[in-house]
Amino acid sequence: MQDPIELKNNIKKWSKELGFDDMGISGIDIKDDEKHLQNWLDKKFHGSMNYMMKHGKKRSRAELLVPGTIKVISLKIHYYSRDKMSAKELIDNDSIGYIANYALGKDYHKTIKSKLKILSSKIKEYSDLKGQSSFVDSAPVLEKAFARNAGLGWIGKHTNLIDKSNGSWFFLAEIYTDLDLPIDEPSINHCGTCHECIDVCPTQAIIAPYQLDARKCISYLTIENKESIPLHMRKSIGNRIFGCDDCQSFCPWNKFAKSAINPDFKPKSNLLNQPLESLFLWSKKEWDKNTKGTALRRSGYKGWLRNIAVALGNSKTTPSIKRVLQSRLDGDSEMVREHIVWALKQH
Repeated sequence: MQDPIELKNNIKKWSKELGFDDMGISGIDIKDDEKHLQNWLDKKFHGSMNYMMKHGKKRSRAELLVPGTIKVISLKIHYYSRDKMSAKELIDNDSIGYIANYALGKDYHKTIKSKLKILSSKIKEYSDLKGQSSFVDSAPVLEKAFARNAGLGWIGKHTNLIDKSNGSWFFLAEIYTDLDLPIDEPSINHCGTCHECIDVCPTQAIIAPYQLDARKCISYLTIENKESIPLHMRKSIGNRIFGCDDCQSFCPWNKFAKSAINPDFKPKSNLLNQPLESLFLWSKKEWDKNTKGTALRRSGYKGWLRNIAVALGNSKTTPSIKRVLQSRLDGDSEMVREHIVWALKQH
C-alpha cells in the first residue's frame, strides 16, 4: 500500500485528471462552525429549509454521519460564470430572465457524482481503505467549513467560499475517509474591509458580515421557497427568475475567476438570456423538456411560473406583457394566479 504522502499526491493527480480544479484534505474538527450553524438555526434564518436542522449534529460531525471517518477530502470544480459587466447588463434588462450561473448547464450533481465514483474506486485500489463515502450537496455536510480547512478558500462575508487565485464560481464535493492522510493548511480570510457583497444584495439578505438571513435571499425565495413570495420582497427580485448571483458577481475577487472547462456546465441556449415572455409561455411539457437534466427542476413548474410572473410585474409596461400575463390567469395554481394578479396591478 502507498505511503500517505505519496497517496495524497496521487489523489491530487487523479482528481485533476478527472476535471476537478483543486483538492485538499482536512481533519474533522469544525466545532466553531457547528456553533455558527446552531446560532443561525436558532434565529430561524433557514426559513422553511427544515432539512438544515433535521440531522442534528451529523452536519458538523463527520464521524456521526459516516462512522470511522478521520479525514475529509474536499474537491472543487468550476462552473460557467458571467463577468461583472455582463451580469449588470442582464440584470438591468428587465425583459430578459436572469437564471443563476450554476443552473444554466447540466445538473452538477450527476456530473460530479460520476467523477467521485471513479476517484473513490481509484483510492480504494491503491490503499488499505476500509470505508469511505462521497457527497456533492446531497447529505448533511458543512462543506464550506471542511473546504476552508482543506485550503480551498475562505468563507467570505456573503457566506460563499472564495479562492484568492480564481474567485468563487465553483462547486464543492467531499470524500469522507478512514485513511490517515496528511492535512493541508486552512485558508486565510482576505475579505479585509470590503463590503461590496453586502451593499449590492438586492434584498439586504446579508444582514451583517458572515450572516445571511436566507428568508430574504432571492435564491431561497425563488428556489427553496414553495409558497407565495412575500409582497414586500417582489420588487427587489427584479428579473431574477431562478436564484441570484449578485453577491458573487460584484465581489472583487471574481475578477480572477476561472472560466469553466467542463462542457457539462456550458449554458443551454434555450436558457441563456431568454425573453421573460417566451419563458412564461412554456407549457408543462415544454418546461419538462427544456429543463430536463438541469438544476431548474428544483423550483418546480409552478415555482417557475410564479417567479416569472413577478419578473414580468417588474418589467416595463407593454401591451404584450399584459396579454402574456392574462393568458395564464385561468391556470390551475392559485399561487401562480395570485402572483399574476399582482404583476398585472404593476402595469
